[in-house]
Amino acid sequence: MFDGLKNLGALLKQAQQLGGQMGKVSEEMRRRRVVGTAGGGMVELEVNGMMEALRCQIDPKLLNPNDRELLEDMVVAAVNQALTKGKQMHADAIRDMTGGLPLPGGLQDMLAKFAGEEKEDRDDDITA
Repeated sequence: MFDGLKNLGALLKQAQQLGGQMGKVSEEMRRRRVVGTAGGGMVELEVNGMMEALRCQIDPKLLNPNDRELLEDMVVAAVNQALTKGKQMHADAIRDMTGGLPLPGGLQDMLAKFAGEEKEDRDDDITA
């Protein structure tokens, strides 16, 4: 009976440590930045690891009213690229925090899905 309580205490301690590490990862992700670009760099969008847009830069050459649709498409492409990079950066930080160990209960699949990874790519990363 006491062995079960001892194991529960150890598990709770590990959960607290993991919670503290997650807080540090979140702080780090707020500081880290990635940039998505489109149109050969004519549109840039910077996001942090928490998927918050921080800066959008548009080359003045694109500010022609006749090219509005092109500009809109480039902004969407830059946003999507920046968010993909941000998700990957966040997933990599979580993977580093866990030492590359497989996460239980489908958390590994959830992390891969969040990062937009394919299952085959993720399996290669885990064994590397």
